[in-house]
Amino acid sequence: MKVLKFGGSSVANSEKIKQVLSIIAKTSEEQKVAVIVSAFGKTTDKLLAGANEALEDITAAKEILELIKELHFRVIDDLIIKNKKEVTEEITYLFDRLISIYEGIFLLQELSNKTLAKVSSFGERLSSYIIAKAAKETLDATHKESRDLIITNDEYLNAQVNFEVTNKNIAIFFHDNQHKITVLGGFISSNTAEETTTLGRGGSDFSAAIYAAALNADELQIWTDVSGMFTANPRIVKQAYPIAEISYEEAMELSHFGAKVLYPPTIQPALRKEIPIRIKNTFDPENFGTLISNDPENGNEVKGISHIEDISLITLEGGGMIGIPGFSKRLFEALSVAKINVVFITQASSEHSICVGVYDADAEKAKTILDETFSIEIYRKKIKPIIVENDLAIIAVVGESMKNYQGLSGQMFSALGRNNVNVRAIAQGSSEKNISAVINKYDAKKALNTLHEQFFEERTKQLNLFVTGVGNVGERFLAQLHQQKKFLIENLKLNIRVIGISNSRKMVFDDAGINLENWKDLLENGEPTSLDNFYIKVKEANHRNSVFVDNTANQAVSEVYEKYLKDSISVVTCNKIACASSFYNYKKLKEVSKKYNASFLFETNVGAGLPIIDTLKNLVNSGDRIHKIQAVLSGSLNFVFNNFDQSSTFHNVVAQAQKEGYTEPDPKIDLSGVDVARKILILARESSFKMELEDIKKNAFLPEEALNTTNNDDFYAALTKHENHFQDIFKQANDKDCRLKYVAEFVDGKANVGLQHIPADHPFYNLEGSDNIVLFFTDRYPENPLIIKGAGAGADVTASGIFADIIRIANK
Repeated sequence: MKVLKFGGSSVANSEKIKQVLSIIAKTSEEQKVAVIVSAFGKTTDKLLAGANEALEDITAAKEILELIKELHFRVIDDLIIKNKKEVTEEITYLFDRLISIYEGIFLLQELSNKTLAKVSSFGERLSSYIIAKAAKETLDATHKESRDLIITNDEYLNAQVNFEVTNKNIAIFFHDNQHKITVLGGFISSNTAEETTTLGRGGSDFSAAIYAAALNADELQIWTDVSGMFTANPRIVKQAYPIAEISYEEAMELSHFGAKVLYPPTIQPALRKEIPIRIKNTFDPENFGTLISNDPENGNEVKGISHIEDISLITLEGGGMIGIPGFSKRLFEALSVAKINVVFITQASSEHSICVGVYDADAEKAKTILDETFSIEIYRKKIKPIIVENDLAIIAVVGESMKNYQGLSGQMFSALGRNNVNVRAIAQGSSEKNISAVINKYDAKKALNTLHEQFFEERTKQLNLFVTGVGNVGERFLAQLHQQKKFLIENLKLNIRVIGISNSRKMVFDDAGINLENWKDLLENGEPTSLDNFYIKVKEANHRNSVFVDNTANQAVSEVYEKYLKDSISVVTCNKIACASSFYNYKKLKEVSKKYNASFLFETNVGAGLPIIDTLKNLVNSGDRIHKIQAVLSGSLNFVFNNFDQSSTFHNVVAQAQKEGYTEPDPKIDLSGVDVARKILILARESSFKMELEDIKKNAFLPEEALNTTNNDDFYAALTKHENHFQDIFKQANDKDCRLKYVAEFVDGKANVGLQHIPADHPFYNLEGSDNIVLFFTDRYPENPLIIKGAGAGADVTASGIFADIIRIANK
């Protein structure tokens, strides 16, 4: 025999009940079945709402009841033909009883637990009767009242089952019952005085388990609207998937910590009899679902991750507790007497403190009771007043095989730490089947996704990007991301999503990832932006593995890096301003990055996509010392002087360089030498030298008039006016058979930048186009320097450098 339980979502309307009937029919072909059903949809909630409304307004209560009645009669019209008159009369009688109860509530102005139990029982009484009659239309089915079989004590709303009497009743009834299908209402029961009682939250599941255990069923099937127990809540973790097999203990742990597919007490009767429980999807009946048994097939060492929200942490602490017995007893006894459920316990080994987790709704009551219980110790300052922290959540990693694997706790807390999820308390049972942590409720979604990725998606890592600046570099960066998405997933097991995009006017966000095929249209129709608003949106999104990407050359943007890093949001930037600001700010950003475990990468600050900074870091980290750096670090200036001669004008060559994306939006930054000075400053600092921008000697070649302009139009006009000046510069180099290169040098702690005449035998002489070149002279490379050479400017190569930094973070 099998016991099938169908929840409210499975019997919400006629169409869904038809699917339930087809499942029952198929199952009953081979054996007898007991079918336990919940109330239709949210009927029980509506019945209780009507009862509470009846205290104040009987008319409003009857209106609620009328809506419930309409649903039930609609189901009767759709599903019942042969016995419609009989069914209609019975259901009408039940609703008349409900109206009488509501009127009694209104007249007496009293709503006791006894009455609440009676009112709430009608949902299952109605649904089980209608479904039984619908099944009888085509199948060998009958209906039986659960109140006749399940006997409890007198706690009307959360009754305790008398299993001795109940099991005997069930055994006798089913022994005499010859029908293949028996439909019973879940949740409801009665006491020895034949008064209606209910089994509390999750009572329909519990009813099903009671029947399964009493009947020694071959299997208990819980039919719901999902395909089993998932590795995590699929509404929060989109990558979660059903667990094929799981043990009773694992299922209990997961259900205790919020897996709503199953209610924890459900497992107990079935566990005692070792009856397999299968979670199935009513709307995908062919899906295997989840099998809960005593001996599941081994799978992942971690079976699932679950969580409970709306938790408060209550802490009892003080030096007066040390070595004094009885504190724990008094604490738990006081909470027990007050009927406050404790969902989490941890105690310091020093006996200095005990922490317990309770639901937020019980927190204030718990504090009042415990402050009173320990009032003498608090008055004598032996312990502190009770400490309460609200708005927390408990996250639990569950798996029976976890005890056989080393380092799982380390993986869990390292993953949370990398994503700035602060752990307030930890508990781990001696059986090592569950590691629980109390965290801020705000971080629950991020924590679940982080841990799911750690334990179930180790082959695919997700990065969530927030991109500001979509000019030349930003646009190419997004295009490269879009182009490489499939490659990254298939070859690097890396899923990079762009969650937010911003320019100087608008911003757009999508938690599921922005479609990079039409991001321009989405951004154009986005909301107004500011640096603060964009940061707030990023913080509110609270995604794991978050990265802020700055594709601008804007100083104001560079000034917000610290805020992102302090929230453990990595920063990738081609903007040189931050790293070339004061040495104090540069060091602080580095320190904050390290402290909050957030990467701060700026490879593209020097050499665009060339691995200059990365190579320098490797030299320094491996113990080499930098003596001298010589470099052509401006792709734009190299492009300009490689294309400028007597047949061209300096103005036109600079304009061409800007048009092709080799210069900054303000080309004077490049031509004044400020950009190159920033780059050599960054290399000096990365070589472990303390230096400020003003320490760098700049040998300017621009006329004063051009240097003093405040906009591009005036700058270009000054270039035209002083064309002879630039032609003279070219002639002087040409007469010496030299080429003009803007060179940056760092030697023994001093740096300078300026235009130089480069002879034919110099490594810089044949540097073409917009290429950069860097020569590192070190302890290991004293005479023949380490040379890095290649394209050092342009939107595509800069974007690829940003891309490379993103991948470095992914590989961290």
